[in-house]
Amino acid sequence: MHALWITIFYKPLYNALIFITGIMPGGDVGLAVIILTVLVKFIIFPLSQKSIKSQTELKKLEPEIEKIKAKYPDKKEQANQTMALYKEHGVSPFSGCLPTLLQFPIIVALYFVFRSLAAHTDPLYSFVHFPSNFSMHLFGFINLDAKNIFLAVIAGGVQAFQLWMMNKNIVPKPKEIVVTEKKTSFGEELGKNMTKQMQYTIPLLITYIAYQYKAAVALYLITSNMFSIIQERVVRRKMLANVTKI
Repeated sequence: MHALWITIFYKPLYNALIFITGIMPGGDVGLAVIILTVLVKFIIFPLSQKSIKSQTELKKLEPEIEKIKAKYPDKKEQANQTMALYKEHGVSPFSGCLPTLLQFPIIVALYFVFRSLAAHTDPLYSFVHFPSNFSMHLFGFINLDAKNIFLAVIAGGVQAFQLWMMNKNIVPKPKEIVVTEKKTSFGEELGKNMTKQMQYTIPLLITYIAYQYKAAVALYLITSNMFSIIQERVVRRKMLANVTKI
């Protein structure tokens, strides 16, 4: 399985990185990292776009789900009505999972390519030649072959902003939902608390990971998440522009 993953994902991405580095001015690996990350994000754009659309559709239905919770105290009836609502709007709460899972091997492969980045030729194809110029310094001064706390903090900050965007309300909750609502259950309260905690713990984890390895990993995380932020804003804005109020 590991050999298959290397053959299908790791080697093609590593060879693409070396090829792009060879055409960069001064063999700038940092620019190659940015370009390869953006290219891969464009390639998997349809998958990530489908996932974002699914998440946005679910977010748009949140006001209706709040109405169901207020109208039907029984949990079983709430579940039945919620599923009926999803069916009515052609939305599945699991529809965004498959595109995310399909992206995962590519994202992991990119991470390992940049983590183990070095001037070695073992994984190269016969038609890809190692460039004579090979600079591990982005723009000539940021050493991507060493840890960089500055880039690590930026990676965590960008991740925090992306999570904030993902969790913010798509549409305002109708005023009529603010009724004499019963206290939330332990499960609902636990879910809300976990979501809030993830908004802090995940960026900290990303910062830690980005600092533990070469700065090339941090640069990859920054580029990837910034692309995702722009993509999400564009997709959501385009969808909500043509949406009538539920």
